[in-house]
Amino acid sequence: MADAEPDLETQRPSALNNASSGAGQSSISRGRMTLLFTVMLVTAAGNTAMQSVMPSIGTALEVNDVWISLAYSWSALLWVVCAPIWARRSDKRGRKSMMALGLTGFVVSMVLCGAALWAGLAGFTTAFWTLIAFAAARSLFGGFGSAAPPAVQAYVASRTPRAERTNALSLIASSFGLGTVIGPVLAPLMVVTFLGIGLVGPFLGFALLGLAALVLLRLYLPDDVPQFAARGQAASYSSGSEGLEIDDDDEANAQPTTPERLKWTDARVRPWVFAGLIGGHAQAMIMGITGFLVLDRLNLRGDPEQGATYVSLVLAFGAVATLLAQWGLIPRFKMGPRVATLSGVLVAAFGTAILGATNELFGLSLGYAIASLGFGLFRPGTTAGTSLAVTRAEQGQASGIVASVAGASFIYAPALGVWLYGLNDWLGFGLVIVLCLIVAILGWRGLQADAKLVGKEA
Repeated sequence: MADAEPDLETQRPSALNNASSGAGQSSISRGRMTLLFTVMLVTAAGNTAMQSVMPSIGTALEVNDVWISLAYSWSALLWVVCAPIWARRSDKRGRKSMMALGLTGFVVSMVLCGAALWAGLAGFTTAFWTLIAFAAARSLFGGFGSAAPPAVQAYVASRTPRAERTNALSLIASSFGLGTVIGPVLAPLMVVTFLGIGLVGPFLGFALLGLAALVLLRLYLPDDVPQFAARGQAASYSSGSEGLEIDDDDEANAQPTTPERLKWTDARVRPWVFAGLIGGHAQAMIMGITGFLVLDRLNLRGDPEQGATYVSLVLAFGAVATLLAQWGLIPRFKMGPRVATLSGVLVAAFGTAILGATNELFGLSLGYAIASLGFGLFRPGTTAGTSLAVTRAEQGQASGIVASVAGASFIYAPALGVWLYGLNDWLGFGLVIVLCLIVAILGWRGLQADAKLVGKEA
């Protein structure tokens, strides 16, 4: 078994300042960062592939669009409740074990979701019981799949200098962006006629990919069960360094420390939580509406499989734009959390306006891409802001809050967006734009300056 790594989350502020002086150098080896990236990538791709086929599955089952959106709500609620629990548990049991638990929940959930939908499409169960079974299977992802993202975020945040944390967390966040590219691209290829699998093929395909990622995680990521509070000075953050080197005497004298419970209402994180929650609702609504919007604007309700292809295409354009934000704009312009958050919601509002005004494939793709570009800036901004607002010892709890806020956005927002869209196109799009503007206005006044967050003078 691989050796356990020293836990970096309780490092003293003086050592943090030394680590920050090494800005531009990596604190996690490229191989391990790739593995962490893969863990997030597979789950993101699987979820996006599912979203690209669910509107067509709902049409085939002759189910109202709102009920398809509500089928995710119970899972999202479980995510909100469970993510902070798993995040705190990762402080004691280690990040690796929680990542493995999350991937296991993802794999089992995808298999059972696919089985439930296959039974409904094959006529073995009614549409009502199909959705009940789907929601129950999906709850496994909310309950157990929620263990992985906060563990990955805490692993990265606790091993990254403050000045580089926005870029590092943006890289991890971009795994979702890349996943949303891969998911829609692979989803149509997995819709096969073999054994009547059809539209549920992506569920089974990504379950296999998740299983492969779980095996790689178990084999190649070292165990990291925290045992002592690191008291030594920071080692140089050279490429391939895995954190702090601790003298034997320091480790022998180190005492375990447990930070106080970090709450959403803590003054340090409250502005970032508010921004993430309101902006996250806007993002969830757009994601909920877009699939049905493409089917309606392109008149594809009568051809579910063709509709799934075009929905995947539009989502892929959005995913590429998300990658542009997180791989290009944030590191190129060295965006801090505040700048990324505020600029992101304004760009997202502009893209939403375009999306609501067009009836052609090009316009739909362009509008969704611009909105995704904005949210691709916004999400890493709020994540990094929350991380930088607290101490290194609180990174596990901070990551739990971030994951919980993200889950809260999907409890009812997608269904609300679809319901408003069903009443009038602009009711849904208008609310998204208003939410983005609220974040921009209040965030301008309440979010801490980037220079202060990275420990510099404003």
